[in-house]
Amino acid sequence: MNHRELDAAGITAPALRAAYARCRRLNAQHGRTYFLATRLLPVERRCAVHALYGFARWADDIVDDLDRRLLPEERDRLLRLLESDLAHGLRTGDGDEPVVRAVAHTAARYAIDHGLFADFLASMRSDLTVTEYPTYADLRGYMHGSAAVIGLQMLPVLGTVVPREEAAPHAASLGEAFQLTNFLRDVGEDLDRGRVYLPADLLAAHAVDRPLLEWSRRTGRHDPRLRAAFAEADAVIRAVYREAEPGIAMLEPRVRPCIRTAFVLYRGILDAVAADDYRVLHRRAVVPRHRRAATAAGGLVRILGARLRTGPSAPAQGAAAGAEGSLR
Repeated sequence: MNHRELDAAGITAPALRAAYARCRRLNAQHGRTYFLATRLLPVERRCAVHALYGFARWADDIVDDLDRRLLPEERDRLLRLLESDLAHGLRTGDGDEPVVRAVAHTAARYAIDHGLFADFLASMRSDLTVTEYPTYADLRGYMHGSAAVIGLQMLPVLGTVVPREEAAPHAASLGEAFQLTNFLRDVGEDLDRGRVYLPADLLAAHAVDRPLLEWSRRTGRHDPRLRAAFAEADAVIRAVYREAEPGIAMLEPRVRPCIRTAFVLYRGILDAVAADDYRVLHRRAVVPRHRRAATAAGGLVRILGARLRTGPSAPAQGAAAGAEGSLR
């Protein structure tokens, strides 16, 4: 538990502090790149980000069930229970699950639109039955709930220097860019779960289909058609990053270093995928530790510059150490 973050956020009730601490552990364990960037936020806003990530991670783990112990019907039942718990939590501020208590508190504190959570859970439920997407337009429909809404949930926490509706499309694009990056990096792992997120028409343009993907995953052999398809997907994703980037300057100055760091780190995953010749069916590409550390250090420099321009805020002691500690 990080008492400093909780104290700075004014969270005093023991049960609520424990709920936020649970979300922080989920972020640190599963969202290594995201957690590193979060360490660069003003200390009083980190708990809210942990809550949003922790809830999303909890729902995602129900859907994915990596140990494959649960039948789809059981996963659907658990997801509906979570949905009911969240609806109750958003009304009352309480919840059975710690992640629900934390995210309900964050939603109330920052007046986050409840419809964004409904859209998210609808996309999570679709993962129980939908295993591929015919076109990029179909995929974007899914990503509205699974990724774009995360960017929109974040906006009230981060704050903007322009009307929020002006920044919203860029925030949504950034959420999509991050998720598309994961889709390309995790093609092999998703295939093991029976899913192909890259659009079928993009793959078919290079004579790639599910049997070819499964053959490559099973044999460990590469194919020029796969490389061409993944390279095109890379180009599409980079275009989404370009759509998202202008939104960073629309955020409050003190939070820009965090989002810029996340932007650079996630886009760096694409560089790592390309450097590995798009062999995403055989191994997961990672950004080298020294590059992540250098990016985090650059974020700290930008934080100091922002504070010189806007005045002091919560102290930054421990941010660099915390960021370095999350580089695993």
